[in-house]
Amino acid sequence: MSLGTSPRVLICEDSPLFALALRRVLEHDGDIAVVGVCSTAEQALTEISRLKPDLVTMDIELPGMKGLQAVERIMSLFPTPTLVLSSHVGRTRTDTAAALAVGAIDAMSKEDVALRAPEGEAGAAFRRRIKILSRARVVRLSRPQAAAERVAAPRNGNGNGRAPGGSGSLHPVSVLGICSSTGGPPMLRRLLEGLPASFPIPILVVQHMAAGFTESLAVWLDRAVPLPVRTAEDGAPLAPGVWLAPDGLHLALEGSRLVLDDGLYPGPHRPSGDVLLHSIARSAGRSSAAIVLTGMGRDGASGAAAVKHAGGIAIAQDEASCVIYGMPKAAVDAGVDTVMTPDEIAAAIASLKHAPTAVRT
Repeated sequence: MSLGTSPRVLICEDSPLFALALRRVLEHDGDIAVVGVCSTAEQALTEISRLKPDLVTMDIELPGMKGLQAVERIMSLFPTPTLVLSSHVGRTRTDTAAALAVGAIDAMSKEDVALRAPEGEAGAAFRRRIKILSRARVVRLSRPQAAAERVAAPRNGNGNGRAPGGSGSLHPVSVLGICSSTGGPPMLRRLLEGLPASFPIPILVVQHMAAGFTESLAVWLDRAVPLPVRTAEDGAPLAPGVWLAPDGLHLALEGSRLVLDDGLYPGPHRPSGDVLLHSIARSAGRSSAAIVLTGMGRDGASGAAAVKHAGGIAIAQDEASCVIYGMPKAAVDAGVDTVMTPDEIAAAIASLKHAPTAVRT
C-alpha cells in the first residue's frame, strides 16, 4: 500500500453488533475502507485471497477455526498485517500471546476500542494505529538452527563486519536488556528458543503491549522456550532467566536487584526501554548488553547508546527483518553501530560469556 492510499481493512468478527460498531469507528473519517466483514475464520481466509486487504482485524474467539489457527494460516498462505482483538485478557488466556508469537503484529482488548465515541480522541488514535499497522512489513522468521550451525556476521551501520564491542570478540556480560514493540513477540521467541535452560545471563525485557497481555505473553513464552520466563517482581535479585516488565510499570536494575517503578518518566511508554537500558548501563557498565528490536517510535535508542558509551554491547535489529524499523533506526541514529539480522542476534546471544557479577568501569 502506498502512503497516499486509504488502508483497506477486512474485519473477522462473529458478533454482528461489534462488527458494525467497529466498521463505524474505522470508516468515521472516510480515509479507511472496510472491504469486507466475515463471521468465521474460514470465510476470512477465502476473502483475504480474493480482496487482498492491507490489514485484517481478527477476533480470537470464533466458531469453527479459532483466531490463533487463522493467524497461522494467514501468515503461511497470505502474509497480511493482522490485528488481534480479544475479549479475554489475563495470564490464563494465552491464545492472544500465541497469535502474536506466530505473526500477528498487534493485539488489543475489545474494551479498548472506542466503539461508543468514534469521533473522540480514542477513536482517532485507534484509526491512526490502524493506518500505521496497515503499512507494516510482514516478516517470516526461520526456525532456529543449532548454535553450531549459526554464524554471526554482525555489521555496523555502514554494512562493514565488526564484532559487538569493537574488540573482535564478545567480552563477558552480566545482564542483557531487550526492548521491542510492534512485531516483537515472534522475535523474542526466535531469540530465546535457541538458548538452553542453563543459560546463565539474566535477560530483562520491555515489550510494548496493550494492557492485559504481558502476563499471558510471559506464560506462553515460558511454555515455548527452554529458559524460565516470568514477569519481574520489585526487589527481586538479578537471576538467570527471562524477566518481562509488567503492564504499566518501568523495570530497572539497581545494583543487583530489580526495581519496578510507576513514577513519571518523560516519554510515552510505561514500561520504557530507555528506563531499563539506562539502568543497565549504570549498574553493569562494561558488562552490560542491549538489543533494540522491531517497533515504532524511538524507545530504547538513548538507553542502547548509554550501554555502548559505558563500554557494553549494543545491537540494533536490521531493517529488512523488522516489521517496523522505527526503534532500531533510532538506535542507529543515536550511535549504535552494530546491526544484525535475527539469526545473527540469536548467535551473538548464544555466544555471550557470563560475568558472574556486574562490573562498573
